[in-house]
Formats: sequence, structure tokens, C-alpha cells
Amino acid sequence: MIAYFRMFAGYNAWANHRLHAACALLDEADYKLERGAFFGSIHGTLNHLMVTDRMWLARLRGEALPPHGLDAVIFHDLATLREARVHEDAGLSAYVAGLTDEALAGEFRWTRMADGAVVVQPLWAALAHVFNHQTHHRGQVHGLLSQAGADPPSLDLPVFQKASGLGFSS
Repeated sequence: MIAYFRMFAGYNAWANHRLHAACALLDEADYKLERGAFFGSIHGTLNHLMVTDRMWLARLRGEALPPHGLDAVIFHDLATLREARVHEDAGLSAYVAGLTDEALAGEFRWTRMADGAVVVQPLWAALAHVFNHQTHHRGQVHGLLSQAGADPPSLDLPVFQKASGLGFSS
């Protein structure tokens, strides 16, 4: 099971890099334009992903949660957000690299922000949510890039698997 999560940590960083590179081709007005998405703009959605990833990495490490709401804009320009994204993805990859199958099967407790409920589940289930959440919102940004007239990059998992040599033989 650990190989699955290591693959998704790599995929996550790869897909974020490709998506941010495509966003960098937009002018700032298109990048920040309110487009009716749940977090408004491309910029708002990418900030949401940073906020939630920081929350999840803090939970996983047993640290205090950052003091931001889920819709907080903590980075006001794409260049700074991209730098932070690289750092965050490296942190998540390092965390996953240090896990074992036994740790993934172990109990993980966290508190849901929406209602304060304590959730108890295997660590693998929480990590599955982290990566699924990223994929969900990257898909929104992908669609928003299309609305902006940009050419969104392929984010398909097999494209990453082939580029990284995972799951393909010559």
C-alpha cells in the first residue's frame, strides 16, 4: 500500500507543477477573475488548496492547525503561491516517504473544522482524502483555465506514470 501513496505524492507534485505553469501564462486579470467557482477564481481555488494542504500536513505531523479559514487567500500573487506550493508538495512527499504499511494501517484521529467532530480512521483513509481533494480542485482549476481561453495541461495519472516510469515497461 505504501507504493500507492508514494506514487500519489509524486503525482500530486507533478500535477500541481503543470497546473501552476499553465496558470503563469495567464495575465493577472484572467487569473484572478471571479468565474463562479466554489472559491471564485483560479487564484482563490489554488489558495484553498494551499490552506487545506497546510492543515492536513499539520494534522498528519501532530502540529497545531494554521489559523486560516478554508477560503482564505494567504498568497496574493501567483509567483509566491507557486514557491509555497513546491515547498508544501515537498513536505507532503517527505511525510509519505517516511511511512510504512504498518503506519498506514494505524489509527489516525483528527478534528473536523466544520463541526468539531473527532474522526477516527486508518491513516491510509485520511491520506486518500488529501490526494482526492487535490485532484478534485485541480479539476476545477483545469476547467477554469479552459474558461479563460488557456490550454490546460494533461493531468491524467497515466501521463505521470509514463513520465516517471511507474507502472510502464519498455
